[in-house]
Amino acid sequence: MYRLSIAGVARPAFRSFATTSRVMAGADSGAPMGGSSAQGDAFHKREKANEDYAIRMREKEKLQELKKEMAKQHEALKKLEDHIDEISKNQGGEQN
Repeated sequence: MYRLSIAGVARPAFRSFATTSRVMAGADSGAPMGGSSAQGDAFHKREKANEDYAIRMREKEKLQELKKEMAKQHEALKKLEDHIDEISKNQGGEQN
């Protein structure tokens, strides 16, 4: 009986568990330490390369559309210049 009362005093009624937070590096995918972390880095590099490629392609398409719009505007300006030149020639007086 005496032994049980001593054991109850020495051991608390609840136990606290120590927990630590796991800190990961920027490119770490949570893979265990060792050779497989290189695969995680390769995966992230490949994903970033794919995203960068997609962004470049979208920007390239936008630039092509802008170039087409600029060509249309240049044509319109050229027509207006020709029309102005034609009107100024027909106004009489000094002929150009």
